[in-house]
Amino acid sequence: MPFQRKRATLQLTDEATIKLKEISRSRTESLQRIERAKILLAYAEGDSVSAIARMFHTNRPKIERCIDKALQLGPLVALEDLPGRGKPPSITKEARAWIISLACQKPKELGYSYELWTTRLLAAHIRIHCQNARHLCLNRISRGTVSKILTSEEIRPHKIKYYLEKRDPEFNEKMVQVLHVYKEVAMIRKAGEAVPKMTAFLSCDEKPGIQAIENRAPDLSPEPPMRSSVERDYEYIRHGTVSLLAGIDLLNGKIYGVVEDRHRSKEFISLLKILDQCYAPGIKIRIILDNHSSHISKETRKYLASVANRFEFIFTPTHGSWLNMIEMFFSKMTKTMLRGIRVSSKKELRERIMKYLDEVNESPVIFKWKYGLESISVVNSH
Repeated sequence: MPFQRKRATLQLTDEATIKLKEISRSRTESLQRIERAKILLAYAEGDSVSAIARMFHTNRPKIERCIDKALQLGPLVALEDLPGRGKPPSITKEARAWIISLACQKPKELGYSYELWTTRLLAAHIRIHCQNARHLCLNRISRGTVSKILTSEEIRPHKIKYYLEKRDPEFNEKMVQVLHVYKEVAMIRKAGEAVPKMTAFLSCDEKPGIQAIENRAPDLSPEPPMRSSVERDYEYIRHGTVSLLAGIDLLNGKIYGVVEDRHRSKEFISLLKILDQCYAPGIKIRIILDNHSSHISKETRKYLASVANRFEFIFTPTHGSWLNMIEMFFSKMTKTMLRGIRVSSKKELRERIMKYLDEVNESPVIFKWKYGLESISVVNSH
């Protein structure tokens, strides 16, 4: 006897059939939508409710609910849960607000040794104190639920995002002064030889703490197929640190530098003396640099007085080292020449740094500043 259905036949349009087949084969759709699409396709092809239930290893009521919803509201609507379904939330709005307020405090403020919350610590704290806070719905809250609540509010108390506070009240004014120099350099470079070079423009700074580290055992060079990269012993010997004091000519990219054990006024004056010797008399040397004490000390100012009108300093704002173009060179040096460097002494480190400066000056790179120059206008008086 042929199979007779009690329910109506599900009639699918060509468009609905194509859409359901597409969802049933998808790798990105939710499992729930994929399963419901397959149920509706099977029913539309003539399979019985019992057969479909066996196919999906589930019960008849679940299949019937899906089919009935498709017959009443349409096949595509049946793929989704209807509004208002599901278990009502057991965590009240007040309890959620309390959780958020806790997450916005530091654990140490509540008597813990931790600086930042973990979901485990926060969940444990909530379970312990929820009764006193009159949020009994939280007495069995899990880490996962805490994580979901924080994520929904875009709160991440376990992470640190750094910012830089502008502590210099004249930050914008000083930044504009620096940008004026970069704008003037760009104009001179664009004009080329048409403009007499009566001013030298440099960006100077110190790179302290360059470590002189020696291997205890020799490096092993790549040796296919045994080694594809350099292998290095974990142990090493420290020989101390050195500081590189350097300046980059913004017009031609040439680097001037000295390597010293420290970076006091004495060492900074050594760099100024080098610059004084490298540029012809009568040329004004304008230097962008930060507010380090050695740049404005009595010793430095005494030297500057001995070469009056030779130098002009343009100071970057406090915490504005990113405005100093020499930092681009230091960053490049750190990622290339200094990366993984090993030396037998501080003397060797000094020699290799100075050799690196010579190598760079064989084909100098001119760093160009772009940020903020569009809004800067310069009247060149040099």
